[in-house]
Amino acid sequence: MVALVPALTAPVDPVTALRRIAFLMERQRAGSYRIEAFRKAAATISALPDGELAARHTAGTVQDLPGIGKATAGVIGEALEGELPAYLTSLQDNNTSLLEPGGEALYAALAGDAHTHSNWSDGGSPIEEMVLTAVETGHEWMVLTDHSPQLKVARGLTVERLTKQIAIVDAITASLAGTFTLLKGIEVDILDDGSLDQTPAMLAKLDLVVASV
Repeated sequence: MVALVPALTAPVDPVTALRRIAFLMERQRAGSYRIEAFRKAAATISALPDGELAARHTAGTVQDLPGIGKATAGVIGEALEGELPAYLTSLQDNNTSLLEPGGEALYAALAGDAHTHSNWSDGGSPIEEMVLTAVETGHEWMVLTDHSPQLKVARGLTVERLTKQIAIVDAITASLAGTFTLLKGIEVDILDDGSLDQTPAMLAKLDLVVASV
């Protein structure tokens, strides 16, 4: 079998290690709070000025940073020392995200995903993380299709929230500078009267509308 994402080897950047751990945990359906802990740690250290993380590691103060616990600090320390973090090694060794024999050609032909959910509705990942992962898996485009407002159990997007999401997607698209295409979409419910669960004006702003009964 072939892994969907090639395994990381040492040396590895601490942010990359934390992100890959979160990705593999999500693939293995770990608790969302555990996944979020690694993503928050990655965000925290990626925002540090150059040199501060290494200095904190030397001083033993990495855990003084907000959102950094014992497990995430251990990953950071091992990565900074040029090792492949043990936490990451264990997850990669037990990774079941594999292609069946003969599936390589089909997977290689996949250029994108036309139906995705972020943590704006009932997905588990931030939009930015989804884009980074899509790029790492070799995809060229992705359509974001979070739920419409009637599906409250899935935190469906109201007009106001969808408007904010569109602005974020536009900002991400601009930052990608043509290297990857992130399209605006929605999974919209068809209501009992046959109408769609979002205003026509909002639907007109989207690239793709997926209808759901």
